[in-house]
Amino acid sequence: MESVLVIDLNGETHQDLKAILGFIDCIDVTLTTGDAWTPATCKADGVGVIIVAASMGSKLPELLRAIKKWSEQVPVFLLIDSSNKLTLSADLAVGILGKIKFPVKYRDLTAAIQQAGVFRENHSKRPGAHSPELFRSLVGNSRGVRQVRKQIEQVADSDATVLILGESGTGKEVVARNVHYHSARRGKPFVPINCGAIPSELLESELFGHEKGAFTGAISARQGRFELAEGGTLFLDEIGDMSMQMQVKLLRVLQERTFERVGSNKTIQSNVRIVAATHRNLDQAIIDEKFREDLFYRLNVFPIEMPPLRERVEDIPLLVNELVKRLEHEKRGSVRLTQAAVLALCQYHWPGNVRELANMIERFVIMHPYGVVDAHDLPQKFQIDNGADTSALSAAIQQNAIYDNAPNAASIDLLDTPRLPQDGIDLKEHLSNLECNLIKQALDDADGVVAHAANRLRLRRTTLVEKLRKYGLQRSDEAS
Repeated sequence: MESVLVIDLNGETHQDLKAILGFIDCIDVTLTTGDAWTPATCKADGVGVIIVAASMGSKLPELLRAIKKWSEQVPVFLLIDSSNKLTLSADLAVGILGKIKFPVKYRDLTAAIQQAGVFRENHSKRPGAHSPELFRSLVGNSRGVRQVRKQIEQVADSDATVLILGESGTGKEVVARNVHYHSARRGKPFVPINCGAIPSELLESELFGHEKGAFTGAISARQGRFELAEGGTLFLDEIGDMSMQMQVKLLRVLQERTFERVGSNKTIQSNVRIVAATHRNLDQAIIDEKFREDLFYRLNVFPIEMPPLRERVEDIPLLVNELVKRLEHEKRGSVRLTQAAVLALCQYHWPGNVRELANMIERFVIMHPYGVVDAHDLPQKFQIDNGADTSALSAAIQQNAIYDNAPNAASIDLLDTPRLPQDGIDLKEHLSNLECNLIKQALDDADGVVAHAANRLRLRRTTLVEKLRKYGLQRSDEAS
């Protein structure tokens, strides 16, 4: 339900706009001229959306500046026609959330109202409403993730070395941070290092530190990661990419709990918990003589395997939610996905796992700022096969309820398996709501043309008109 302010030179010009806005349940639609509107005429907290006609001409920049000064929290849309060649300065263009083409189509206007709702929801959140470490807790309810959580609880309080296995992008560092966070070492440092990203000749210095003059360029002494992680946890990511020479030196540290800086003969005691991770098959690497068997047994005290995303598709809705919250917290924008879009994402095999999903959500935020992404907005590789059986996926999505974040977005999917609540349901009211929602969806698909919507619903036009009256849905003669 929205309160919409439409500002135009001639308030009578866009009466059809008011009719459509009323039809999509906007509670208050005010038409006013540019000369008549001033910040004193209404309060900002009483307006949900402002639509300004680009036909204001030379008065438009002054009006937009007045609106921006009045409130930056109310989303502004420009109403333009095909003949309009509008050029705005950069500071004014930034304040425009989107454009609506005239003559107005039902679908475009509905999308704009949804976009405005997401914009206001994001801007109304208090700073710090979400934890900056959103991924500290593992996201998901799948069997694989529940097993990982159980293993973390079992091993966290011990000092046992943990080896995390899994494909690239599955979130192995998330598991490592959970092990550290739930351990007695929580108050001490968590120090990560990617063993595959550092050349082997520099890795020794990175791990153990060096003394001044130990090698060319060592102009001062430096602590290594083992010293920095003292009392805490050292995370050795991509341990399978470590050279055989460095594996020998690491094995000695794990056995003796001591090490020396490069260029020094002073022994340093080490009280560090080791958590290692790799995407490689270490058993095969041992056979290929690329990984030491004795080091493997030292690391493989407590293995945890992180399942790939394709094996936990029921977690995708929750992951999407968490990724969007993370972007909102970082003030990088926001977006919402319809149920159909999430269902399409669940059909994809995700070779890049959670990392690929995170990149996709960030792309959506850039392409559809504060908007709603539907299935047809996805790249071709995400388009689902219409003949595929998606009932199980739909049920999982419904259970995780991601699409409740898409205000007014169509969330009815005939593939869903209805579930009866434990405390029962008012069947008559439920069926009425279902019918009303399907009618709205049909009108959306038909751009507000009642006759076309009736065809989609396999109804006579007069029957649909009666149902519109029954549910109090307004319509205009132009839209029918």
